[in-house]
Amino acid sequence: MLSSEMNAPEAATQTLVPASDTGLTMELLELELSLDGFTTGPDGFAAHVRSAAAAIDGALLFELPASGLVADCDRIAVLRIPTDGSTAMATIFACLAAGGNTIRIETPDETTEGLKNFAEAFVDVLQRI
Repeated sequence: MLSSEMNAPEAATQTLVPASDTGLTMELLELELSLDGFTTGPDGFAAHVRSAAAAIDGALLFELPASGLVADCDRIAVLRIPTDGSTAMATIFACLAAGGNTIRIETPDETTEGLKNFAEAFVDVLQRI
């Protein structure tokens, strides 16, 4: 052991936070990696998100203009993705940043709760058909 390592016990005792504690699932991580490097602009947004969601057995429900619902966002794609180790699905949003060259994932919060509820009602109707 180097002497500098002996004087830095905090570096040696670094702990990892389990993915379940951070809210990250393997599917969400895979989706974010698939969306990284997006370059096709607004015209290719829906197709790119649909493809990335399908790769993890998820689905693009619909996409719409952000209309100020999410900050620094031009378009929102509403996705359903599987959660770790179960058949349950989670509703998340893929947001096309203003400028059209970056996609980020957002989870529903109090400002987007209405959109999440609409998406879940949409899924319920489709399942009844």
